[in-house]
Amino acid sequence: MPIVNRFADLSEEITEWRRDIHANPELLYDVHRTAALVEEKLKAFGLDEVVPGIGKTGVVGVIKGKSDASGKVIGLRADMDALPIEEITGKPYASTVPGKMHACGHDGHTAMLLGAAKYLSETRNFDGTVVVIFQPAEEGGAGAKAMIDDGLMTRFGIQEVYGMHNMPGAPVGTFAIRPGPLMAAADRLTIEVEGKGCHAAKPHEGIDTILVASQIINSLQSIASRNADPLESVVVSITMFNAGFTDNVIPQTATLRGTVRTLTPEMRDMAEERVKRIATSVAEAYGATATVNYRRDYPVTVNNAEKMEFAASIAAQIVGEENVELNVPPTMGGEDFAFMLEERPGAFIFAGNGDSAMLHHPAYDFNDELIPVGCSYWVKLVETALAAK
Repeated sequence: MPIVNRFADLSEEITEWRRDIHANPELLYDVHRTAALVEEKLKAFGLDEVVPGIGKTGVVGVIKGKSDASGKVIGLRADMDALPIEEITGKPYASTVPGKMHACGHDGHTAMLLGAAKYLSETRNFDGTVVVIFQPAEEGGAGAKAMIDDGLMTRFGIQEVYGMHNMPGAPVGTFAIRPGPLMAAADRLTIEVEGKGCHAAKPHEGIDTILVASQIINSLQSIASRNADPLESVVVSITMFNAGFTDNVIPQTATLRGTVRTLTPEMRDMAEERVKRIATSVAEAYGATATVNYRRDYPVTVNNAEKMEFAASIAAQIVGEENVELNVPPTMGGEDFAFMLEERPGAFIFAGNGDSAMLHHPAYDFNDELIPVGCSYWVKLVETALAAK
């Protein structure tokens, strides 16, 4: 595996950074310690510019090559936030913060991009400019959009942008990617059902919101089975049902919450329309009312075909063509790097994390053996995309 030699020397140091971040997880935009660590290291590496506070707590670093004849500017992005999960790994560097852990590998993503930034600032063996992007609030906070709204793309002149995520279950030393939709749009819904509360022994005197809400849940499953083209993908999951406080009262209200995942704009529009119509119509049929709050959240993560092929070619340089899957099935998980790909052409790639627990699991841990692979990918991408003429 042609790993950049420098990362054989740097891997131990980068691993220490990763494990320090892992032991001190922070949520959403409250990543002040992590952002400060990133800012401190980027300044110590001698970057040309280090700018904190982009998208509230994001950090951006600028590295200029030996020349700028090309005028090209590319962005590389890593996420910094953790999840509200209690860690059970038992590792020496396990989370020291109760109820918080890096269960998605953002600690590794941040460490790998820091390692690449250190190398690139030392060598500058490219023609153009690299912008390293350390983003908060990927886990439900739309930190990518916040950074864009703060002028990320225009202020730093980014022309194309790349992201990477670890992939449990795939061997270290493999990559996976596809053109077009890679990850789903992730929308959120809340349904407030109001009926008529009454004594549980006299249901005929009320309108049972638990019954109504249950019928809404059942009916929503017909969206995937009867409204979507069987060759398309849509997921409707109700994940929270709150109603009542005791065993002898039929409650006046019930609340449902959930998520809808789709891979195309057409499916997204259809799913939203059907959720609203089904909820209100089912409630009406029972004499109740349903109010639907449907919030479009992360868009579909869509890889630019040309940039995807380029990213795949870089991965092949690192691990060999036989270890790069070019048409990995899309996942219905969401990713707010999608906002960046809406702004600029680019590509998002998965890198094998080995036989680890799955993402968002309390036993998950980022595989440190991935560090030299991921760092080498970033460096080769930059040196190839910005190759001196």
